Amino acid sequence: MAEESLPASGAVSLVRPASLLRHLRYVLKAVRPRQWTKNGIVFMAFLFSVNQYWQPDDISSWDHLLLQATLTALAFCAVAGAGYLLNDTRDVESDRLHPTKRNRPIASGNLAPKAALAWAAALIIVGVALAFAVDWRTGAVVLGYICLQGVYTTVLKYQVILDVMAISAGFVLRALAGAYAVDVPTSPWLYVVTALGALFLAITKRRAEVALLAEGARSHRSVLALYTPAFLDQMTAMVTASTVIAYALYTFTAETLPGNHLMMLTIPFVAYGVFRYLFLSLTRDQGGSPEEVLLKDVPLILCIVGWVVTSMIVLTASR
Repeated sequence: MAEESLPASGAVSLVRPASLLRHLRYVLKAVRPRQWTKNGIVFMAFLFSVNQYWQPDDISSWDHLLLQATLTALAFCAVAGAGYLLNDTRDVESDRLHPTKRNRPIASGNLAPKAALAWAAALIIVGVALAFAVDWRTGAVVLGYICLQGVYTTVLKYQVILDVMAISAGFVLRALAGAYAVDVPTSPWLYVVTALGALFLAITKRRAEVALLAEGARSHRSVLALYTPAFLDQMTAMVTASTVIAYALYTFTAETLPGNHLMMLTIPFVAYGVFRYLFLSLTRDQGGSPEEVLLKDVPLILCIVGWVVTSMIVLTASR
C-alpha cells in the first residue's frame, strides 16, 4: 500500500490521527450518549414553571432559564458518562459473559481500563465545574449524584430492591438540580412522580435482564438471581398504578400548576406512555434498553411530544 512506502515519520503522522479518532469513537460509545435522554428530567422544573415566568415581552429572561437548564443537563451527561466508564471498568469480567454487554468498548478490549479511568476523572471535573457555574446548589446536587453513583457501583447494585431504588434516587436528584438551576419553587409531587417513573423503568429493565439471562443471571450479577419474574411482575403492577395515580394527583393538587385544573388534559398522555412502554417491555422484549425505546418507538415519541405541547399550551394560556 502507498502508506507503507512512506518514511517512518510520515507514517506516524498518518497513523496517529486515525488511532486517536478510533480511540475517541470508543470513548464516545463507552459513555453511552443514547442514555443521555434520561437527563431530560432536568427540564421538568423549567417546563412546569412556564406559567409563572413566561413573559412574551421579555424573551431574554425565559432564554436565560432555558440556558441554565441546558447547562445542568450537560453537566449530568458528563458525570453520568463518567459513571458508565467506572461501572464498566469494575464489571469488565461479568460484562464479558453477557450476550450484549460483552460488545462494550472496555469489555471487548477496545478501550483500556486505565484510559477509561482517566476519561472518567476528566468528565467528572467538567461536569462539576459546569454545575457550579449554574448555581452552587446545582453543583452540590451533582456532587451528591456522583457520591450516589459511587455507592451504587460498589455496593447498592448488588443489593436486591435497593439497586432499583438507587436508580430512582438518581432521577430525583436530576429533577432537584433542574429546579435549583432555574431557581423556581416546585411541588413535592414532582419528585414523587419522578421517583415512581424511574422505579417503573428500573424494574421493567430488571425483568428484561432476568428473562434474557435466565440461568446465567447469577454469573452476570449475583443480585439478578434474587429476582424472579413473578416478584418483578408484582412490583411492576404496583409501581405502574402508583405512577399514573401520582401524576394525576399532581396535575390538580400542585400549588405551582394552574388552578383551573386543565393540566389534567395531560393525564391520558402519561397513561398511554406508561402502558405503551409496558407493552413493548412484556410483549416485544424491549424493556432492557429504555433509551432505545425512547429513541425508536414512534407512538411513544409522538406521545411524549403531545404531552410536552399540551403542557406548554395549558401552562402558557393559564397566565
